[in-house]
Amino acid sequence: MTHLFHPSILREYDIRGIVGETLSTADAEAIGRAFGGLVIGQGGKLVCVGYDGRLSSPELEGSLVAGLLSTGLTVHRVGRGPTPMLYYATHVMQADGGIMVTGSHNPPDHNGFKMVLHGKPFFAEQIQELGRLAARGAGAGRSGGGAVDTPVMDDYVRRLAADYHGRRPLTVVWDAGNGATGEVMSRLADVLPGTHLLLNAEIDGTFPAHHPDPTEPENLVQLIDAVVQHRADLGIAFDGDGDRIGVVDPKGRVLWGDQMMMLLAEEVLAAQPGAMVLADVKASQALFDHIAALGGRPVMCRTGHSLIKTRMAETGAPLAGEMSGHLFFADRYYGFDDALYAAVRFISLVANWPDTDLAERYDRLPRLHNTPELRIPCADDRKFAVVAEVKTRLAAAGAEVCAVDGVRVGTADGWWLLRASNTQAVLVARCESGTPDGLQRLRRILSEQLAASGLDY
Repeated sequence: MTHLFHPSILREYDIRGIVGETLSTADAEAIGRAFGGLVIGQGGKLVCVGYDGRLSSPELEGSLVAGLLSTGLTVHRVGRGPTPMLYYATHVMQADGGIMVTGSHNPPDHNGFKMVLHGKPFFAEQIQELGRLAARGAGAGRSGGGAVDTPVMDDYVRRLAADYHGRRPLTVVWDAGNGATGEVMSRLADVLPGTHLLLNAEIDGTFPAHHPDPTEPENLVQLIDAVVQHRADLGIAFDGDGDRIGVVDPKGRVLWGDQMMMLLAEEVLAAQPGAMVLADVKASQALFDHIAALGGRPVMCRTGHSLIKTRMAETGAPLAGEMSGHLFFADRYYGFDDALYAAVRFISLVANWPDTDLAERYDRLPRLHNTPELRIPCADDRKFAVVAEVKTRLAAAGAEVCAVDGVRVGTADGWWLLRASNTQAVLVARCESGTPDGLQRLRRILSEQLAASGLDY
């Protein structure tokens, strides 16, 4: 049975669209047929499937499973929960593949699919190949498989809690944002020591409290207010499918991805001296300097959770992270991005500090001046060309450039970054300096480069 997807839904790291407009149950079934055909063609037999709390997810999951079954696979349905629970299931069951039905942190009418194949991220050209296989009608027509309901939540919660080793009880406020982490978060809080206050734990695909994206400060207001009101030791927030984390300190200040990494790296490098630690190109220079000062080997990587997981497996790095809140532990864990596991490790870390708290540690972090992530609209057929033009001009001027992902340019004032988004029609930029005046000079340089390529910023 041939099938054509809407061209906008086959993205770099996943498949994602608007339900009823660009994404349908027919798409879900076609994904199951094409992915199942790939698994069968490589000698596989078993795939795990999970789904998040969006209103459209159960129906999409049912169609996806039907497509997988048509290829002769055995499908273990692990049920509703966060994306890392699906990753965990594929690992412990030694499954040949896994698919999570999730719209991540997108609006309620969006949904999609994240995939793993043989324990590795399924992304980029593999997703495009899936589209070609569906267009050819590949995959279906076999029998012999079957679907089995295989709940894993209890085991998953036990595994998360097993790596908590805090020495003193803390007061922690948790915010699931009505996303897919709600039930796991509640069960985890029940078994961890200390006092735990839960916000928006009920899974509700309309996200009535706020949008489930902890990288946007307005989505953390409720958490910040609760942390300050209850004099909590810290607050934890999750995105819609539980693979990204946000943290606030006792004073209600947000710790971004690179700041969390600075603290977590201390524990990991104490256990594994000299180890490699990966961070994406948007991270602060302070993080890379801190890792080096701890005796670790900092490595700057391209942005993208699938890219970082792949690099992590290649290098054997025990810790990696992104500014977006994806944190990856191969130290005592499995190397995938699991915000619930990261929360356990972070709470345990704070609970083991004998003479300080998170607010004091926040105050001791380097005080740098930086922009948030800047997003400049730019057409998909133009954005990579703009970065190439900027790179050419910088090379001609003899600038200090890191081209790992776009251009990251070092100057006496600090650094600035320009890269093309892999998922949207935008250019992504960031600047960082030791002084406010230096930051303004970096922003002017960025503006001049954009103007030279015909963009107004």
